[in-house]
Amino acid sequence: MSQIVVNAEKIISAPAEQVTRALADYEAVRPRILPEQFSEYRVENGGHGAGTVVHWRFAATSKRVRDQLVDVTEPALGTLVETDRNSSMVTTWTVLAEGTGGSTVKVRTTWDGAGGIGGFFERTFAPKGLGRVYVDLLHRLDAELAAV
Repeated sequence: MSQIVVNAEKIISAPAEQVTRALADYEAVRPRILPEQFSEYRVENGGHGAGTVVHWRFAATSKRVRDQLVDVTEPALGTLVETDRNSSMVTTWTVLAEGTGGSTVKVRTTWDGAGGIGGFFERTFAPKGLGRVYVDLLHRLDAELAAV
C-alpha cells in the first residue's frame, strides 16, 4: 500500500476571511458548490466549522462510490481538516490571504491506496480525476463568492 496524494489550488477573488467562512459553512454554501460527483449530502451535526459532521456519497466513477462520514476540525486559522470515519481519507483546506484582497485556496487529500493491480490503477487515475473535481468545486466557490 502507498499513500495517494491529490492537490489543487485556485486564487479566489474574495478576502481570506470570507472564503474561510464560506468553506466552513457546511449547511448552506457547501451544498451549493459541490459538483455532481457528490450525492446524499447531509449535515449530521453542527454545520459551521469545527465539530461539524457531514455525510455524502462521492462517485469517483459510476462503479466506484465512497460513502463518507466526515469529521471537521480547524487546527489553525484558515485551515479546515475533513477526516473520513469510513476510510483513511483526509482532506485539508487552506486559505491564504493574497496582497490583492483575494485569497489562494489549497486543497490536499491523502489516503492509503490499495495494493496490487487495483492499486496501480488507483494511483494512476484517481489523483487526476479527484483533482478535476476539486478544480470544479473551487470555480464554483469563486462564482458563489462573486455573487455575494
